[in-house]
Amino acid sequence: MTESMHRTPSGEVAGYDPAAIERKWQRRWEDRGTHHTDLDAAVRPFYALMMFPYPSAEGLHVGNLFAFTGIDIYGRFQRLQGHTVFEPLGFDAFGIHSENFALKVGTHPADLIPRNIDNFRRQLKRAGLMVDWRHELSTTDPAYYKWTQWVFLELFKRGLAYRKRAAVNWCPNDKAVLANEQVIAGECERCGARVEQRFLEQWFFRITDYARRLLANLDWLDWSESTKTAQRNWIGRSEGAEITFRVLDFEEFSGSATAAAGSSGEVVAHPVDIRVFTTRADTVFGATYLVLAPEHPLVDALATDEQRADVAAYKARTAKQDIVTRKVNKQKTGVFTGAYAMNPATQQPIPIWIADYVLMEYGTGAIMAVPGHDERDFEFATTHDLPIVRVVAPFGVSAHAPLAEAYTETEGTHLVNSSGFDGLTVNEAAPAITTWLAESGHAHPIVNYRLHDWCISRQRYWGPPIPIIYCDACGTVPVPERDLPVELPFVEDFKPDDTGVSPLARVESWYRVACPRCGGSARRETDVSDTFLDSAWYFLRYPSTDFGDVPFDRERTEKWLPVNSYIGGNEHAVLHLLYSRFVTMVLHDAGHLEFEEPFTRFRAHGTIVREGAKMSKSRGNVVNPDEYIEHWGADTFRTYLMFLGPYEEGGDFRDQSIAGVRRFLDRLWSSVIDADGIGEPDRDVMRKVHQTIRKVSEDVPALAYNTAIPAMMECINAIRRNERRPHVREVEPLIHLVAPFAPHIAEELWERLGHEGSVFDAGWPAYDAELAAEALITLAVQVNGKMRGTIRVPTETTQAAALSAALADPAIGKFVPGPPKKVVFVPGRLLNVVV
Repeated sequence: MTESMHRTPSGEVAGYDPAAIERKWQRRWEDRGTHHTDLDAAVRPFYALMMFPYPSAEGLHVGNLFAFTGIDIYGRFQRLQGHTVFEPLGFDAFGIHSENFALKVGTHPADLIPRNIDNFRRQLKRAGLMVDWRHELSTTDPAYYKWTQWVFLELFKRGLAYRKRAAVNWCPNDKAVLANEQVIAGECERCGARVEQRFLEQWFFRITDYARRLLANLDWLDWSESTKTAQRNWIGRSEGAEITFRVLDFEEFSGSATAAAGSSGEVVAHPVDIRVFTTRADTVFGATYLVLAPEHPLVDALATDEQRADVAAYKARTAKQDIVTRKVNKQKTGVFTGAYAMNPATQQPIPIWIADYVLMEYGTGAIMAVPGHDERDFEFATTHDLPIVRVVAPFGVSAHAPLAEAYTETEGTHLVNSSGFDGLTVNEAAPAITTWLAESGHAHPIVNYRLHDWCISRQRYWGPPIPIIYCDACGTVPVPERDLPVELPFVEDFKPDDTGVSPLARVESWYRVACPRCGGSARRETDVSDTFLDSAWYFLRYPSTDFGDVPFDRERTEKWLPVNSYIGGNEHAVLHLLYSRFVTMVLHDAGHLEFEEPFTRFRAHGTIVREGAKMSKSRGNVVNPDEYIEHWGADTFRTYLMFLGPYEEGGDFRDQSIAGVRRFLDRLWSSVIDADGIGEPDRDVMRKVHQTIRKVSEDVPALAYNTAIPAMMECINAIRRNERRPHVREVEPLIHLVAPFAPHIAEELWERLGHEGSVFDAGWPAYDAELAAEALITLAVQVNGKMRGTIRVPTETTQAAALSAALADPAIGKFVPGPPKKVVFVPGRLLNVVV
């Protein structure tokens, strides 16, 4: 390569102008279809997926760009490795965030969201992502949510979608149901309003039917451990026993007082049992009372005449609390029902209470309280003067030793005051007692899960209508697939009210329809579905966006899925990822998919802070990507984001540090522009180049971007040491290495070296292992001036490294019994340790 090819006609070296170069290559990528993926002809398909963003009015956040750049680098690297990479992107545009902002600014979300999406798309294109925009999707597009509704109907068909009246967290300000995760210290995480509890008719998915599989598959999934741990904890498998306590002096009648069930006209009575789940069957002899959730269906019947008013008042107070506050409330309030049950182990009557810390949605809605060995039960018993009995004790401690607090240890302990089970360890006693109680029909072993069914109903406007019709004659009728999508009507007044009913319920012209079965008068479901349903299957749609007659084409799906690599935030570790896995399993079981896990590899990225503080508008420290790209260029901004710290941990954005990355790209530019092909490259420089190829080749697949970048910086320093003129063969491999991080400058430099086509189709450089090996020298080592041996170290080793190597050699280290008093180091020749 001659020098003249890198200079302007006047002979001056052309400077690095990122704005011009980035405009040029973004335009050229679009004109040439560089990022278009041939989905049908791909031989080595690689699906690189990023979590699609909610298109806020504020525009792209630096956290979005941090996430997207990470997967873009990984995707571009895979392309350079010879894969056909599919990197799609769309918009998660339905939901309460969009609706609330639209209400705030007085704009309809149907007008607001398209503008937001246009702005996001502009910003994302400017960032230089390798996205095939032909497959863009928006969850608000009827062509998309037609198939979201189809997914609902597939679950309904399989008996996995059902409707029931359930307690929910209700935000009186947002007029919306909140998931438990959206309630912080009893307040709505979005607006800070005090959350209430309400009972509403809701649609649910039976995700609990899949709990075992969802948990078991985590053992082999190649996912971030933090994400798998979060899912394991959320699913919450526990082995235990279900124990029944017979209610005393109480019978439940199968008929009414006026309608006899038997032929004799007598009302048929049944004994009533209260079922509890426990992981500590070993402590049943210490169960001194039962506690039911205030919503438990037996509460009203159990309340005696003397206690009925107190029970009703307590239920009313509890109904005003949100579910999360009830779980964490430290005040142990409760009311005695007046009823008793028989402890099946002790055969003693124990009182039945109700308390807000027991929730109907957990287990059976009832617990056996063992105050001697549970902190919560101990506090409740102490507050309400209930008996506390020790049934577990350390070896050597009396069975009658008083308890100043709940004793919760299980190791090194044995049972006491437990009849024939005294002396058994906790691990021995639990199964033994369960078996004993099972013989009399009072218990059976059971595996329980913390996971609850997924509530998908939302009483808001901005979402896909649930495709169900209610007919007085036919009951609940699914909308036929031929009638999908059930389109969301344009409603001028979409503001929710305090009734807990969707705004769609105010549009009679929309919800009054003919029953698809009998043709009679019927009405639509007016709730919309949870936005997590929109995102639970979007990755299946991307490769098939050009198919209108199916949600996903079978051949393309088999070729491209499951997703090879998915990167996203750990804030979605549970809900989005768990729901996506569940929906995929259901579609697999229905015969629509060949696989049951959607994401082969998942990595959670970290979080960006600024100057040590979390970014927020109130602090005035939010990073606007547009401003930084305008000033520094997209390549510098992308590379700096990856330089901040470990990608899976995040980093601290500091304005003064970005200049160092820009200097690196300036130096890369000038190195390529100055390079010539005269003679042979320097062997020591080529050793550094090949070491860098090896390093970056190892770091990128591991997402260790923050160490790959310094390695490339060191390589440039070696190439330009003493401002020497580089050889083309020294700098050309570096263009490939930097390309995933800074694609625009890489394309430009590749072209300036005379190559045609995209650098991303030119392959990844291989390194010569022999050349990449460190050049070693022999260093003499003295102790107190006496020769004690030699060590082999790299040519440019430091004093600290040489000393460490010497002390690690047993033949030398034995002469250095303590810390050296002095070290004399002559680089390349001698190390003398004075002790």
